[in-house]
Amino acid sequence: MNHGRKVVKLKRSAAHRRALLANLVCSLVEHRRIRTTLAKAKALRPFAERMLTLAKRGDLHARRTAVSYLRQQGPVKKLFEEIAPASMERKGGYTRITKLGQRRSDAAPMAFIEWVDAYVPAATKSVEAEVVPVTAEPEVIAPKKKAAPKKAKAASAE
Repeated sequence: MNHGRKVVKLKRSAAHRRALLANLVCSLVEHRRIRTTLAKAKALRPFAERMLTLAKRGDLHARRTAVSYLRQQGPVKKLFEEIAPASMERKGGYTRITKLGQRRSDAAPMAFIEWVDAYVPAATKSVEAEVVPVTAEPEVIAPKKKAAPKKAKAASAE
């Protein structure tokens, strides 16, 4: 029987598997959607959702726990400040796996894994603030005319 055997081993040792999943979560946080094999995506889903649950808590202990799993400060900061606030209303199911078909070289089944609530960054400045009102008409500079020849002045003097 196969009861209680939930860990997907991915033909790797335990340390290699932890490092692989941590790197995949960091890539998922950074790019918001990654393309990987279906087996890796299915193994990644519980790990990524656990990290997002930690980020939704938002306290110092949760942040330190996430850093201990992921081993990188940048993705943890992005997870806590950008992705977690976008998923605050959701109670679970933070990721989506979309099957893509087979890889050309070895026919491995491929998939996209992405966050369901994608974070959309706010615009830095509004368009209205950049528009400068025009109060006066612009000045038009006329081209300079050439001076009259000196012969005409001499002829008119006589």
